[in-house]
This record gives sequence, C-alpha cells and structure tokens, in this order.
Amino acid sequence: MPRPTKAEIVTFKADASLLAAMQAVPNRSEFIRSAVLAALDGACPVCHGTGVLTPNQKRHWAAFTEHHSVEQCGKCNEYRLVCARSRDRTHR
Repeated sequence: MPRPTKAEIVTFKADASLLAAMQAVPNRSEFIRSAVLAALDGACPVCHGTGVLTPNQKRHWAAFTEHHSVEQCGKCNEYRLVCARSRDRTHR
C-alpha cells in the first residue's frame, strides 16, 4: 500500500492589515487553503493567472482568435469566448 504523502508547510508575508483581518478567522490554515484553491480554480487556463502570455501562447491565441472573439454577455455582462463558426450556424 502506498504511503500517504506528507503535507508541506508553505509560508507567506502578510502586512498588518491582512493579519488584523485574519485574527477573527477560527481556522486560518483551512481558510487559506480554501482561498488558494478557489483562486487557482478561477485562474486563466492559458496564462494560469499571471496575466501575461509567452510568445508561443500569443501565437496560439492569435490562431484561436481567427474564429473566436471575446464578447460581453447581454444577460450577465460577463465577458466570454464566442466561436464565430457556432454563431454562423445559429444565425442563418
């Protein structure tokens, strides 16, 4: 049977206002784990949350945008990727 992996400790610097805000949190470790997982789940799948594309990623993005665009949803006002080919079939 494989041995369970040991959890590692990760530390980070926090300013006084963040420390003060976290004082009332009963289980700070669980809170931080949940916050990090939520942030990772919402990160961009291309740049992984950095906000910067590598030259190769830019090339792939340019090819992708030949048939796709970023548009604002008329119902929820969030931005979304739209496939031009799907729109062409839908709006015939």
